[in-house]
Amino acid sequence: MMHNKIIPFCLKTLCLWMLSACTLVAWAQDSPQIYYSSPREYKIADIAVEGIDNYEDYVLIGISGLSVGQTIAVPGTDITDAIKRFWRHGLFSDVQILADKTEGNNIWLRIKLSPRPRISAVNYNGMKKSEREDLETRLNMVVGNQITPNIIQRAETLIKKYYDDKGFKNAEVSVIQRDDITKDNQVIVDINVDKHDKIKVNDLIIEGNHAFTDSRIDWVMKKTNRRGKALNFFRSKKYIDKDFTNDKYTLIDKYNEFGYRDAIILEDSVYAYDDKSVNVYMKIDEGRQYFIRDISWVGNTLYSSDFLDEVLQIKKGDVYNQKRINKRLKEDEYDAIQTLYMDNGYLFYQVNPVEVRVDGDSIDLEMRMFEGDPATISRIEISGNDRLYEHVIRRELYIKPGQLFNMSALRRSAREIAQTGHFNPETMGINPIPNYEDGTVDIDLSLETKANDQVEFSLGYGTTGIIGSVSLKFTNFSLRNLLNLGTYKILPQGDGQTLSLTGRTNGRYYQSYSFS
Repeated sequence: MMHNKIIPFCLKTLCLWMLSACTLVAWAQDSPQIYYSSPREYKIADIAVEGIDNYEDYVLIGISGLSVGQTIAVPGTDITDAIKRFWRHGLFSDVQILADKTEGNNIWLRIKLSPRPRISAVNYNGMKKSEREDLETRLNMVVGNQITPNIIQRAETLIKKYYDDKGFKNAEVSVIQRDDITKDNQVIVDINVDKHDKIKVNDLIIEGNHAFTDSRIDWVMKKTNRRGKALNFFRSKKYIDKDFTNDKYTLIDKYNEFGYRDAIILEDSVYAYDDKSVNVYMKIDEGRQYFIRDISWVGNTLYSSDFLDEVLQIKKGDVYNQKRINKRLKEDEYDAIQTLYMDNGYLFYQVNPVEVRVDGDSIDLEMRMFEGDPATISRIEISGNDRLYEHVIRRELYIKPGQLFNMSALRRSAREIAQTGHFNPETMGINPIPNYEDGTVDIDLSLETKANDQVEFSLGYGTTGIIGSVSLKFTNFSLRNLLNLGTYKILPQGDGQTLSLTGRTNGRYYQSYSFS
């Protein structure tokens, strides 16, 4: 009985084995034989591409770096490098390079690519409308574009930083893609944000400070303020990395202003106090306080050293304040040393304060100067003006070609032009362009026009009838062009003159009209 059951089972097994063998033989006959233990050189006879409809085949073949007629080793680095090139583009979810067939030393290749999905919709969850609009601009995640792991990682990083800068240091961000069942190879991107509470500064812990008290450092660090102190009542208490970094620079600058030029922050850290606040720790090395022992001038011929000392307004024995020194040398608009020279034409003037000796807490300074020769104004170029005749602008200038350069006159010219009301003062630029070879300077005056005509209108009703007034004020009128119709834009314009038209009525009993 057992013998009768074994024979049929063996026959079935034998038949299945023979069928599998036939299938393997058939596949082996259709596919090229590639021996991975012994690479062989082939000449590419043809390259076919499949799986991508949005690009021409020659573009994709170009990405691979392979070409018809090229000799490659199979297997070898040529195929591996081609696959890496496709992966580096990040636009494909699967890359295969197959051998269709081989004849002698010729090989036919097929590049099989699967495109990454495209974005069909982007959903922003857990944020305000204004935040969503900001992030849309920053992320540039556009419907129709392909989505890649790099794009997702970049989006998460940018969103995290965006909320970190707003004080939401514990914000959780996830960017999830899910298949859009209504569209082939497209996904819906969900951007989910859980902001949590803003992180605040519980305490500012400072070590190593002697010259500055804790309260003074609190006051200097305007953006990193501990909560619960009356001094910081009206200040923001939230912790932001960027603000803390800026506050550290501000603190060192403040130390430098008081002569502590070697002050540094040895170390700092931020650690959690609880779920909603952090402690900020800083260790400071203030160094010693320095004073000015001597100031000497080198290279000055136009003014004496004693006179320059008076203008500088910094005396021997004063606290060494680099910021004040630079301000008195260059930055003060009206009475800096630089203004003194430039108001007399010395545009090429330069001064460089050098510490020539440091002895204990005393510093000797040497002001090394290059006066140069006076510069003459060569040309004044005006650009961006499409409102006034150029001579109207030039009559506001306190500088003219042929005159020596004068910085104060240049600044006054800028103020006068701004006060005409015809140009945007925020974008106005008056830039000296030195010509070192011939000792002249060109002035580039760039303007942006703005309309400043005015209309006033009021209307009411009383027992006498309609009561009202209307007033029109045109600030760019041109009386001399009254008969020149080509200059009209409603009215003749270009000379910057003011024309006012006013009409008033008090119903039946009173009407008046005026112009000026």
